[in-house]
Amino acid sequence: MTRDTRSQDIGRLDVDLALFGALGDLALRKLFPALYQLDREGLMPADTRVLGLARHELEVSDFRDKVSAALKKRVKPKEQDPESLARFIERIDYAKVDFAKPEDYQAVRTWREGSPRPMVVYLSVPAKIYGDICRNLEASDSLDDETRVVVEKPIGYDLASSQEINDVIGEVFPESRIYRIDHYLGKETVQNLIALRFANPLFGTQWNQNHISHVEITVAEEVGIEGRWGYFDQAGQLRDMVQNHLLQLLCLTAMDPPSNLDADAIRDEKVKVLKALKPFTHEALDRDVVRGQYTAGTSGGQSVPGYLEEEGANTDSHTETFVAMKTEVSNWRWAGVPFYLRTGKRLPDKLSQIVIHFRQQPHYIFDPDQRSLAANKLVIRLQPEEGIALQVLTKDAGLDKGMRLRTGPLHLDFNSAFPKTRIPDAYERLLLEVMKGQQYLFVRRDEIEYAWRWCDQLIAGWEDRGTPPRRYPAGSWGPVASIAMITQDGRSWYEDY
Repeated sequence: MTRDTRSQDIGRLDVDLALFGALGDLALRKLFPALYQLDREGLMPADTRVLGLARHELEVSDFRDKVSAALKKRVKPKEQDPESLARFIERIDYAKVDFAKPEDYQAVRTWREGSPRPMVVYLSVPAKIYGDICRNLEASDSLDDETRVVVEKPIGYDLASSQEINDVIGEVFPESRIYRIDHYLGKETVQNLIALRFANPLFGTQWNQNHISHVEITVAEEVGIEGRWGYFDQAGQLRDMVQNHLLQLLCLTAMDPPSNLDADAIRDEKVKVLKALKPFTHEALDRDVVRGQYTAGTSGGQSVPGYLEEEGANTDSHTETFVAMKTEVSNWRWAGVPFYLRTGKRLPDKLSQIVIHFRQQPHYIFDPDQRSLAANKLVIRLQPEEGIALQVLTKDAGLDKGMRLRTGPLHLDFNSAFPKTRIPDAYERLLLEVMKGQQYLFVRRDEIEYAWRWCDQLIAGWEDRGTPPRRYPAGSWGPVASIAMITQDGRSWYEDY
């Protein structure tokens, strides 16, 4: 890229960023470090400004000290460049705002006066106050026709509450300027999933029910609820993880090729997948869905309490901390191919991955005892270390091995493959795309609503039955029933980590 071209690209990124909830965990742990990295990489124009907004009375210098402390804690020492840190901190202002008081928003208008740049409003706050902030920004005349708004999940508790929240945001902002974040969509491997599927005929021609036997998607968390009892007990693992992260990964895995890489072309295909998800009958709910709740156990070599023993716990709670299920996408591409989804807290490892299991050869000529090996697997790892591995079969080496087979990976580990390239955090990519005004990594309203419709029928089925979640000890891979669910199909969860 020439200097002139880079200057033009940087010019298109020139925005002012107003961050509501600037003293919250997300802002200090993820958002400010991501913005610092964009500045350090030369992707933030010289005039870009950041306004932190929160309820606390603070001097700007005190707020800058808090951001500096967060950066020193969250950014790797080798990436803490003093010049970049000083430059970034100088961009930051602060204003105290009671989000419910319209008169307090004059601070935003004053900060914006005379700025020629579009404003990005980032709502790192509970969804229940999205409406107050949007309406008060509009009432204070702080917005213009280029202002964009970024909202964090969860957007709603069910379909009805989701529609209510989106209606309020939509009163102030058109859909073309609403950026709904699911941070999984910003991960490097998720981007590579699109490239892998649609740029490589090797996979593009095999990506259907004729060549794939089943798909696994696992998002495992080693941590418990981390003091979030009040929120989590009202949500549960299905609302917290399946409704957004896992269904987004399923959509990107299962969608048909988009006509191009435009935002709506990609999102149209994802919506088709959500509309084709098979609903659960009462029989399927008992057979193909497992809910769990962790009990006391061991995690990371330490004894940890059970869910009902966490601080502030309601000991009668039936909220699930684990969900495993088998579902299908009812269309021509995927008819008859099961998708196994699994997510939970207090599992043995922090792990997010998609495993594509290809069908075996129709005629097998090798050692009958090794028949179970004779299928390729494509493992797409999102965390802890991003990478892609294709499990292939080769002859075992040695004169005494005959035609014994062995499995081995053709492996692309991003850290090893690109040793001189830092793999950006998901929020860096997402913030960069907001600054560009590009929406393809963000979730459209109809995606959220179709996801909620599917999850709502699951929740309604659980409530009708009133069956409590199955227990599993912390540090295990969930209830035994989740293993039985996949074993009944003659399969097993892929756990070669």
